[in-house]
Amino acid sequence: MKLALRFKTLGAPLFAAVLGMASPIAGAIGIEATILQQSQQAEAIPERAQLAPEAQEQMSTNWSSGSYGVPQMPPVDPDALRPFGAHLFSGGFRGVRADGLNPDYRLVPGDQITLRIWGAVEIERVLPVDAQGNIFIPAIGPIKVQGLSNGELNSRVTQAVRSVYPENVQVYTNLQGVQPVAVFVTGYVQNPGRYAGTPSDSLLYFLDQAGGIDDALGSYRQIRVLRNNEVIATADLYDFLLNGDLARPQFRDGDTIVVSERGPAVAVTGDVERDYLYELSQDTLSGGSLLDLARLKPDVTHVLLRGSRSDGPISLYYNTDEFRGQRLQDGDEVLFSADMRDETIVVQVEGSYYGPSRYALPKDARLHDLLDNIAVPQALTDVHSISMRRESVAERQQASLDESLRRLETTYLGASSATPQEAEIRVREAELIAQFVERAKEVEPSGRLVVAHEGRVSDIRLQDGDVITLPEYSDSVLISGEVLVPQSVVYTPGVSVSDYIEGAGGYTQHADDNHILVVRQNGEVRNADDVALRPGDEILVLPMVPTKNLQLATSLSQIIYQIAIATKVAIDL
Repeated sequence: MKLALRFKTLGAPLFAAVLGMASPIAGAIGIEATILQQSQQAEAIPERAQLAPEAQEQMSTNWSSGSYGVPQMPPVDPDALRPFGAHLFSGGFRGVRADGLNPDYRLVPGDQITLRIWGAVEIERVLPVDAQGNIFIPAIGPIKVQGLSNGELNSRVTQAVRSVYPENVQVYTNLQGVQPVAVFVTGYVQNPGRYAGTPSDSLLYFLDQAGGIDDALGSYRQIRVLRNNEVIATADLYDFLLNGDLARPQFRDGDTIVVSERGPAVAVTGDVERDYLYELSQDTLSGGSLLDLARLKPDVTHVLLRGSRSDGPISLYYNTDEFRGQRLQDGDEVLFSADMRDETIVVQVEGSYYGPSRYALPKDARLHDLLDNIAVPQALTDVHSISMRRESVAERQQASLDESLRRLETTYLGASSATPQEAEIRVREAELIAQFVERAKEVEPSGRLVVAHEGRVSDIRLQDGDVITLPEYSDSVLISGEVLVPQSVVYTPGVSVSDYIEGAGGYTQHADDNHILVVRQNGEVRNADDVALRPGDEILVLPMVPTKNLQLATSLSQIIYQIAIATKVAIDL
């Protein structure tokens, strides 16, 4: 069975003709990924063909299922993970008490009511709600107000007053203050106790007063409010965290908030926004419920599930769709990962060409496949000087430079001295090295990869992020580095490197005339003594190392040369 990926022609395949190389496909980029038939497998894997039949059966693992080849990860310490919701209780809910005057507040004994009556009769008093839930108005009698909301209070009092004074009477009532309450907070909280508040204070206010829920043992999902040993409200703080839903009972003096012991919990790590210990109920102990709670990064594709079952430890690998239906258990560890390998890569083209600057290609696409399908202005583009920048090359260049600088510092900055004169020399060398290392650490390697040599372009496999440079023909030569007047001049056949340098004002006093490089447009770096100049070349004069220490001078020269190749920059000491 064969799978062919086809891409439309983006331009005339000029490179195949110019470079004298046969394009694998005329007019299209065709990349074939061949899947061996069963009859071919024994030939492709001779070691397996020689195994006994029973041994072959033992090797019949379906590696493409994604359930095997499980990645290794260090065990998760559940005690090191904070439970989801632990950040709630940091004092933010205990700072401001409610005044109890919300519209839904229900009057209870002990509340204070301001009453004003004017017209046929004049009364102005502050009346308490007595133990029977009444207020007493002289000449009118007791009025039952317990259980009324603040909005219903005025109409009830007005009705009672007008039953005695039916005409020319106006009534105004106002809830002046509410009776404070003391609520017990117990169970798995940090500081169980009795805490003061108002009837309208939230459940979170009293929990925060108690220091919050015990991270190690308390439940964020099973919280009860008891009154006379009966449950009047329950709360699941996950609903509050995710949706803003929270039970709002009106507390009375002597109510009790009980935080239950934490239920089954699953440790979640990996490619998530934050590692947490998630509590699940027995009814929701599934992969789907965990996916609804955990905040995954956008590119997550797979899940590693580890835990213990009745028949022993497990370590299973699923894609996210398969994981939804899996049953979880208390103590399981779940690692989310972005483990889906892209089937395409994206490469960029710069320089002299026609068409788009970015191309999506199969993972096994090669350089010639792309070049054969890019149209270029034939009289302008130097197809023999193609080069490429690659991230992995830049990383290796940077790592090599860092290691060279580290060895330089280790070798010379810690060297001992036998005499005062030698010590003075060491101090000057140390200053020189420190300044040089500081400047050298600022350079950034280009990651230039030389793919063209003697008019031929290597057909290398492309990598994601590659930048392919198609330069224009150049009529100039650039002279840079340790010359008095760095400049670009028109290329003249037969003119030598020394002549170009002389035309740029000659060498500076720091120049090393024995170390001159020629940098080609294709990224190739050559010694000036070994190459004939071409249009587009850059002449780079390196600096001389100002030290008489032969070993130190050699080390510095090597690093300067290394930097020049990686960056086309000559660092002056």
